[in-house]
Amino acid sequence: MAYIITEPCIGTKDKSCVDVCPVDCIHGNEEDTMLFIDPEVCIDCGACVSACPVEAIYADSDIPEKWKNYIEINAEWYKK
Repeated sequence: MAYIITEPCIGTKDKSCVDVCPVDCIHGNEEDTMLFIDPEVCIDCGACVSACPVEAIYADSDIPEKWKNYIEINAEWYKK
């Protein structure tokens, strides 16, 4: 299982999740409108979920249907 950051992060980009991540797997460039979780590095600890002030982070199996496209958006960011 991997965690995915979804639409509520856009424009907010609060880095509370980055601060609590024990493996430093949450990234985003200055020009990005949101953050992304590296599925290869994430250890599925879930610390980021409760740290997110806008409830943008979900386990990939729990993402609301309207934000399922963020699974692919996240994967594409790490292919750059």
